[in-house]
Amino acid sequence: MLELRDISYAVEGRPLFDGTSATIPVGHKVGLVGPNGAGKTTLFRLIRGELALESGEIALPSRAKIGGVSQEVPSSDVSLIDTVLAADTERASLMAESETAQDGTRIAEIQTRLADIDAWSAEARAASILKGLGFDDEEQKRPCSAFSGGWRMRVALAAVLFAEPDLLLLDEPTNYLDLEGALWLETYLARYPHTVLIISHDRGLLNRAVGAILHLEERKLTFYQGPYDQFARQRAERRAQATSIAKKQQARVAHLQSFVDRFRAKASKAKQAQARLKMIERMDMVAAPEEAAKRVFTFPQPDELNPPIIRIEGGAVGYDGRAVLRRLDLRIDQDDRIALLGKNGQGKSTLAKLLSDRLPMMEGQMTRSNKLRIGFFAQHQVDELHVDETPIDHLRRHFPNETPSKLRARLAGFGLMAAQAETLVGKLSGGQKARLSLLLATLDAPHLLILDEPTNHLDIESREALVEALTAYSGAVILVSHDMHLLSMVADRLWLVKDGAVTPYEDDLDAYRRLLLSADKPAKPNKADKPKAEKAKPSRDTVKALKQEVRKCEERVGKLNDMRDKLASKLANPDLYEGERIGEMEVWQKKYAEVMTALERAEALWMAALEKLEGAEA
Repeated sequence: MLELRDISYAVEGRPLFDGTSATIPVGHKVGLVGPNGAGKTTLFRLIRGELALESGEIALPSRAKIGGVSQEVPSSDVSLIDTVLAADTERASLMAESETAQDGTRIAEIQTRLADIDAWSAEARAASILKGLGFDDEEQKRPCSAFSGGWRMRVALAAVLFAEPDLLLLDEPTNYLDLEGALWLETYLARYPHTVLIISHDRGLLNRAVGAILHLEERKLTFYQGPYDQFARQRAERRAQATSIAKKQQARVAHLQSFVDRFRAKASKAKQAQARLKMIERMDMVAAPEEAAKRVFTFPQPDELNPPIIRIEGGAVGYDGRAVLRRLDLRIDQDDRIALLGKNGQGKSTLAKLLSDRLPMMEGQMTRSNKLRIGFFAQHQVDELHVDETPIDHLRRHFPNETPSKLRARLAGFGLMAAQAETLVGKLSGGQKARLSLLLATLDAPHLLILDEPTNHLDIESREALVEALTAYSGAVILVSHDMHLLSMVADRLWLVKDGAVTPYEDDLDAYRRLLLSADKPAKPNKADKPKAEKAKPSRDTVKALKQEVRKCEERVGKLNDMRDKLASKLANPDLYEGERIGEMEVWQKKYAEVMTALERAEALWMAALEKLEGAEA
């Protein structure tokens, strides 16, 4: 097991850990979470021995192997499969020695050990890992130099997974994976035979691949059993309890202090006043938890355009005269929320470039609304920011006549506060750079927002803020992401980009996830089974009206849930059940029952509206 005993460490005088302890049991899969800049990556470096503790101890079983992805695989002429095989240094060493060993006893020892570590199935295991991370059989034989840095990061991840260290440390591994690779990694980590500690802001991975959460906050580590959603509930309950206790203590202190202030000067009450002062001094005060800084995104709202905002008929698009996507027949309205599904290399980015007017049509016809404005965000744009300029400098280029206070207000709307506004971009965190790029992409209130992997480098709170902003945004959204939680919360339409075509995916994300994790391909419908007369589909206006009804029902359920939670909080107060407050308690109980009845009806209406919409879109 991994034990952290009273560890302390500071960077440039700023403490990251202050006498904190934690224990990770053998074989556990644990997610390490906490605010950006809290010290998660530094903790990994301390565990690996790359940094020296100021005090405390980090203990591991003797001879335990620690593995992680610290950097990408170098560009070399070695094939991908051989690069991964070489990661198991013991196997590679024994295989090499077996070629030259002369002593019979040593030869027997080598062969026994090779059998113990299952060396003969190594190539099949390595190939399986590479395939799961997106490399087909032919690509596995190609040299590392044939792949870009992002793909070589996948090779580095494949290598460490193949080596199977006793303690696997992974720092945001899904940042360079697509949705398919991220889902494969979730499944692989869930059955990994040793201990895993993973830094991630991917809520889906933290719910499905780990069984515990190690939370880093205010220089302390706290271990929670259960996946992320369970941790979030437990933490909220602890914070609520601490807040309640702190308020009661403050009220008690105020009451005692008022007695002291009133009677300190009276001889007859002096002893009692002194006694109360001692009571205050002996109280073990509980500090109320500080509220985390609100993570925000404030997208400007566009004016409304007549539908459709984009229509493509018989379209084809590609590069150098070679079509990547053909026979495109697509329509986008301003209220659409569309997720693009499909493996890397199938054409998702090509489609995004076509829709954003970054690639021309090779054939077919595209019509756009005359006043259509499009915002485009891709990860490469974060890397193209001017590192020697401040965020305000970036905005001033677009709004040279705007006052500094207005520029700062724009930055604050994306969570970049006064401290970051005048900081050089090169010194900002990855999440802060992503926020700046999102701000620049939405400056002119676009009617269509195209987002290609927007959550890389964003922490969980920022991802939830992005979901809220996109939900409130009145423009269309085209979304490419490996974050299943984001897709499920934002998208209401799915397009599958596959084999040179873009088609509606009629099932939901859970079905797509099951499809990716299974070896079976979706069966093609038998033409003989197709009914002779198909039911006429509802009009676009009918579907739009049904979508609006679903959203209204969802908002109604949300409001009733908020009311229920507030009433439940009131009823949880133990003072409500004492003495003269019994009557008040009965009133709140009656209101709670009324809200629960209303909530049940609202949920039934919501489900009915969803069924109508699904029937209309089928």
